[in-house]
Amino acid sequence: MNVSDGMNYAPQGKPQPVVKPGEFVFSAAHIDHGHIYGMCNGLTEAGGTIKYVYDPDPKKVEQFLKAYPQAKPARSLDEVLEDKETKLVCSSNVTSERGPLGVKAMQAGKDYFSDKAPFTTMAQLNAAKETVKETGKKYMVYYSERLHVEGAILAGYMIDQGEIGKVISVTGFGPHRLGAAGRPRWFFEREKYGGILCDIGSHQIEQYLHFAGEEDATVQLARIGNYAHPEYPELEDFGDCSILGKNGTTNYFRVDWFNPDGLRTWGDGRTFILGTEGFIEIRKYINLAADTVDGNHVFLVNGKGEQYVNATGVTGYPFFGQLILDCLNRTEKAMTQAHAFKAAELCLQAEEQAVKVAGLKE
Repeated sequence: MNVSDGMNYAPQGKPQPVVKPGEFVFSAAHIDHGHIYGMCNGLTEAGGTIKYVYDPDPKKVEQFLKAYPQAKPARSLDEVLEDKETKLVCSSNVTSERGPLGVKAMQAGKDYFSDKAPFTTMAQLNAAKETVKETGKKYMVYYSERLHVEGAILAGYMIDQGEIGKVISVTGFGPHRLGAAGRPRWFFEREKYGGILCDIGSHQIEQYLHFAGEEDATVQLARIGNYAHPEYPELEDFGDCSILGKNGTTNYFRVDWFNPDGLRTWGDGRTFILGTEGFIEIRKYINLAADTVDGNHVFLVNGKGEQYVNATGVTGYPFFGQLILDCLNRTEKAMTQAHAFKAAELCLQAEEQAVKVAGLKE
């Protein structure tokens, strides 16, 4: 795994199967972003069996089959959607096409697992909501900066155990390495990628809702800019946002494409969680200037004192097994549908309300 390349960052964990081989079959369709490998890693480690892979680009299929030789190349999307064994379709296609594909998959009787961000317009979100109501199928989202980071998972457990009292504020920082030469053309087209607050901001908003236990919130301030990439006039290379939760908690986050080349990983992602009785800091991917390139550093301070935990290998990635069981049992233990949609809705609202502060056309 290349820790310096965020687009192809695909964590691998210890297998924790919740089903036997063949009991939960899934397929992959439209693999335009490297996150598909993290999604499929998580599902296979939880016992899922991958059957088909489909993409109109044979080179992408060939690359995918190197990682998952057990998969079979499908001749068309319809072959995937019509397959009776496939229970879930996962996809990391162009961001603006994820919502329409999810609707197709659910109408075909499949649960759907989308890379983040799951939508680029409110119309797509509303169509997915209606299809969920009509079909009873799931539209789940790979919010990987919480679901596939053991430090974030451990922090959630600490909050649940009351280690910092009631959460009152969450602050997040999500710098990413642009790596423009390795990005597809659609990545720089606003209509297709949805904007920075919709894209990598989705991680930050989902984490806030989860850690603060909020089911609804309001975007109070959002800003976007293109400070240093005039060659990509539709790229938002900076964004920040302030949110107020229905229960009075607050959130501020900053996301950008300014990760320096001298940093050994693709981004120094950090989250600070303030509670009434203490606070937590998560250094997700690196501890700056340390001897090793690793992440999952969790710092806890409360009335008992100061504590540091390296969460690598501590929690595993329970979301994927829970998702499989949710699909089989029609439960909502991995993530509620309302939560997945609310995070997406707030991302879209942030983009709609965002003030352009530099380099972007009105």
